[in-house]
Amino acid sequence: MKITETHIPGLLVIEPHVHADSRGYFFESWHEERYRKAGIESVFIQDNESKSVRGVVRGLHYQLAPWAQAKLVRVIEGSVFDVAVDLRKGSPTFGQWFGLELNGESKKQLFIPRGFAHGFSVLSETAVFSYKCDNYYNRESERSINLNDPGLGIDWKLGNSAPLVSEKDRNAPLFDEAEMNFKFNS
Repeated sequence: MKITETHIPGLLVIEPHVHADSRGYFFESWHEERYRKAGIESVFIQDNESKSVRGVVRGLHYQLAPWAQAKLVRVIEGSVFDVAVDLRKGSPTFGQWFGLELNGESKKQLFIPRGFAHGFSVLSETAVFSYKCDNYYNRESERSINLNDPGLGIDWKLGNSAPLVSEKDRNAPLFDEAEMNFKFNS
């Protein structure tokens, strides 16, 4: 397993070792001891999966503390452009985002600590997206940031195609208007 730190503290790209041959492939998508040794100490308690079509953008979603969630995200099938935005006040990268392509072929994962908004756009005909969470979903603490916020300037890699977005995400506030209660712990 190879772990790469991004320019945003705590946000990690994970490349698991994939054993592939003529029969297919095998890899460990989660191994608590190995991930803990790599600095990921989250205890995951909920797994989620979604399937979406090309052009869908889901996000930017997060939950306020104490219901904030760390996530370990990956794509089972297809390809997405995955984005995490730092919402931790006092962080040297507050308000900055990181994005990368995740797909079913490379098996790359992204570890997103608590205090981030998260979203992805679907680049393939369909994509099956899976993620582990270290806290349960809580409707009352759920928040969103508008995916088209010009202050963030996220390129969702959809070219000239209009994104397919839920009404909730379309009406989400801009970053500067969003409620957030996260603090950076160096």
